[in-house]
Amino acid sequence: MIQTVDRQEQHITGEERPPVATAGIAVVAGLSLAVLLFSASRYGYFGDELYFLAAGRHPSFGYADQGPVLPMLARLMDTLAPGSFFAFRLPAVALTTLAVVLTALLARELGGGRGAQLLAAAAYATSPFLLLQGKMLTTNAIDTVLWVIITWLVVRWVRTRHDALLLYAALVTALDMQVKWLIPFFWIAVAVTSLALGPRELVRRPLLWLGGAIVLLATVPTLIWQAGNGWPQLRMGEVISGEQGVLGGRLMFVPLAIMTAGFLGAIVLAFGVWTLLRNPALRPYRFLGATLLVLVAIFLVMGGRIYYMAGMYGVVLAAGAVGLVELAHRLRPASRRLLTGGGAAAVLCSTALVLWSTPWQHPDRIAPPADDAEAAINIGVYGEFGWPELTAAVSEAYAALDPAERANVVIVTDTYWQASALDQFARDELPPVYSPSRGYGYFGRPVDAASTVLAVGVTESFLRWNFDSVEPVGKVESRLGFPGNTRDVTVWACSGLRHPWAETWPNLMHL
Repeated sequence: MIQTVDRQEQHITGEERPPVATAGIAVVAGLSLAVLLFSASRYGYFGDELYFLAAGRHPSFGYADQGPVLPMLARLMDTLAPGSFFAFRLPAVALTTLAVVLTALLARELGGGRGAQLLAAAAYATSPFLLLQGKMLTTNAIDTVLWVIITWLVVRWVRTRHDALLLYAALVTALDMQVKWLIPFFWIAVAVTSLALGPRELVRRPLLWLGGAIVLLATVPTLIWQAGNGWPQLRMGEVISGEQGVLGGRLMFVPLAIMTAGFLGAIVLAFGVWTLLRNPALRPYRFLGATLLVLVAIFLVMGGRIYYMAGMYGVVLAAGAVGLVELAHRLRPASRRLLTGGGAAAVLCSTALVLWSTPWQHPDRIAPPADDAEAAINIGVYGEFGWPELTAAVSEAYAALDPAERANVVIVTDTYWQASALDQFARDELPPVYSPSRGYGYFGRPVDAASTVLAVGVTESFLRWNFDSVEPVGKVESRLGFPGNTRDVTVWACSGLRHPWAETWPNLMHL
């Protein structure tokens, strides 16, 4: 028993890394991949995925609510496999599977043996949020995995002091800055916590500062675009903060953030923070536990979303797995069996929760949302339905116009999801599509010379103020659609523009 504990402590110090649990990690990663591939093949495009496709057809160094990486990747995947939402999602599937593997390897970097590596991988893979966000190609799915890669490189630097790892971490950071603007908060927190808790030399390494210069240089084109357009990325923070009321606001921020780790993951995550902060053998990595707490405080005060720091979960889950395995070795046999049995039960329950959370139901068996709040909470489900109905309703309204009207008509939609769907599914059959919603509003505004406007879901009071003639000509009603996008949406035919779009469009644009 003493020898076992000694070996475990030797592994935790990082002086000798244990072997990789190759077979076990492959099983967990393989099962995760299978779940993701099944989930990615279900239903249809999510609204934001359609927006990335539309943004990819409007190439730019910057966008109002994201960087250029997702639009570029979306356009690439749609070029390789046109119209296939399954193929479109494969990069997110592959990267999320990589995150499962890296979480296990993080446990190894922290000295964890095969048991700790498998527990870490299982904790990540049995989180419905961490795993199943990878079934869609979204900014958060990519951003989370890039954080896991960065933390893996930082942990390896702490153990080896190979400064090239910091440069690699900076290069990944430069890429992540073209996805979302969250990663600077990580580095700010790391700088503060490493200076306070060590290793203080981290922030003094020349290659880290060289990497920082590369990150800044790579971000300059996006910064120029943002400055020229009034810094919409920064204003998005206010919008997101206001949206958090649906999920309980700041009061429920911490509990819900923990819940995103899943049933097993919440236990391992909490123990991981404790292990990083209190286990003497992991003292060199203590700053990472504090980093997560600092990030929680930052995003709580800012009113950020509960998953903003999810990229830190990989390393903390790895530490928790290492600490729990060490604890099991120190316990008496009866207590160890109790802990092991409880852990097995948690794994089974968490696995069942993930499988239940997959989109296994046939659409006919899914109940429509009872109200807007339910739809908002289950946006990942209802946001994939209704695009054929929307496209058909607008196409029918367009076909019903007389030839003179069809020759000089534009479409204006209320939301960027609607505009993106029409752009994806009927851009060759319909006239130009515009929307003042979020990033789509920056793609351009309608021309004043258009004699007719088909307005999709636009507020009736605005239309009657801005046009001489406003008539309903269609209705979008999808059973499982998202309210305001593909459910209870009126299509209006408008003519007689009273105010030029140059005057009204800036006031209509909203994030």
